[in-house]
Amino acid sequence: MREKYYEALKKQLDEKILAHSLALEACMGGLYDYFQSNNLLDDDEPSREDWLRAGLVHDIDYSEPFKQDHPGKTLDALGLYGLTISDTVHNIIKAHAPELTGYQPHNKAEWSILCADSLTGLIMAVAFVYPSRKLEDVKLSSVMKRFLKEPKFAAGTRRDEVAQCEKPEGLNLSLLSSSSG
Repeated sequence: MREKYYEALKKQLDEKILAHSLALEACMGGLYDYFQSNNLLDDDEPSREDWLRAGLVHDIDYSEPFKQDHPGKTLDALGLYGLTISDTVHNIIKAHAPELTGYQPHNKAEWSILCADSLTGLIMAVAFVYPSRKLEDVKLSSVMKRFLKEPKFAAGTRRDEVAQCEKPEGLNLSLLSSSSG
């Protein structure tokens, strides 16, 4: 089923947003795995598949004709390709932009997407300055240095959103950064 969503994204999004979506999918999977392996998931937490799907398709409406209403047109954009998502996945997606949707994060999946969404841009920017330009080669120390000491680097990173996640769910920059690879 993932392949159908991926094909829709390739048709709908430019390469940069597609790469961001893939990075967020990987980050969400890494965070889920971390929480699960440390017994930190609540019983009512969404499934790993839900975390991954939300990360993958969260920006499908970040292009025309929907961009002006992003992220409120996720369901419409998916519908163009005959695809749907569960209410659970939709809520995770709404949580990545609470200032636009009015939906505040309630669980680890929702907090994770809010925090990791902005951070993936920084991680990708760090990857682009590496000779290999590969995400898997990015070192946590490089992300930490750029995040903390170089605020003009990847200036679009909403550092305040990343920082606010430490309190409610115990997400920190080290965990978020290391979950991307």
